[in-house]
Amino acid sequence: MYRLFVAVALPETVLAELKPLCGGLTGAKWADSEVMHITLRFIGEVDGGVAEDIHLALSRINAPAFELTLAGIDCFAQAGKVHTLWVGVEKAPLLIHLREKVQSALLRSDVKPEPRRFRPHVTLARFRNGANDGRFGAYLQHNSQFRSSPFPVSSFTLFRSHLGTGGAYHERLAEYALQTGRRSPHLLSGGAPASAQGS
Repeated sequence: MYRLFVAVALPETVLAELKPLCGGLTGAKWADSEVMHITLRFIGEVDGGVAEDIHLALSRINAPAFELTLAGIDCFAQAGKVHTLWVGVEKAPLLIHLREKVQSALLRSDVKPEPRRFRPHVTLARFRNGANDGRFGAYLQHNSQFRSSPFPVSSFTLFRSHLGTGGAYHERLAEYALQTGRRSPHLLSGGAPASAQGS
């Protein structure tokens, strides 16, 4: 089985700008820079045949490249407990356009639609038992004006997530270029996802 998601990877320069934000709170499991990304669509577990269909559908997406800027810091909470700390993304119509293209491509591969509203972000930390550090409010206020350098987005990526006791490892299966004309996807694993490894 393949646990898949589609995302925009971040350049090293932006990852370096995020690094100073990752610290100063107890109880936080900070994300490694290697797994930071902007999720376009979490897919979940599929078999090899569906993974192949997804790859082919994504490879047919034709969308323009664009520029992004990360900005602001916020959190997700449930039942009054903060479980995720994240950095947001400045308004970017072409990012929304790409997300819609990805959604349509996945529907053609019989992947169920995502019911949740799309809120692009980069996860910084997760809290197993909620954020109970008394400095959390001060941390949010101190970093609320964070703004990254603008960076170009010239591709998007199909990732396979491997779960383990030490956390998730994300394997890049295929990368798809963004531009105005026709193009072929660049396969990072030496072949289509379904044949990259045994299912």
